Amino acid sequence: MNQRINRPRPQGGGLELATWYLVRLSGLGLFVLALAHFSILHFLFDPSQETSSFIFGQRWNDLVWRALDWSLLMLVILHSFLGVRTVVGDYVKGGARTALMSGLYLLALLLFVLGTIVVVGLPAKVLAL
Repeated sequence: MNQRINRPRPQGGGLELATWYLVRLSGLGLFVLALAHFSILHFLFDPSQETSSFIFGQRWNDLVWRALDWSLLMLVILHSFLGVRTVVGDYVKGGARTALMSGLYLLALLLFVLGTIVVVGLPAKVLAL
């Protein structure tokens, strides 16, 4: 019994093939960024010695940290959106599929905008209060 457990690569080309590759690339990016995030914050800095002032005073005042945090957040949103999109496309048909896909696209856009506002828009001084 030789069964494929994962979803096979779509035949042909177009949007579905691009999405298939993007899910795999975003998963790889998530692995690298999450491992880097964990390693830096738990091996380079001792979590038992850090307070919230470290996050707001040091990390969020540095553009590199904000870019890494934003990249990790956006990859999580993208990867989860594409995964749910695949599930909805595989298992839901008709008008319910159109409604769920529309809601999914709106939710992904809303989370992208809100996440960007939080990570980029808030000054560190406001967060430290």
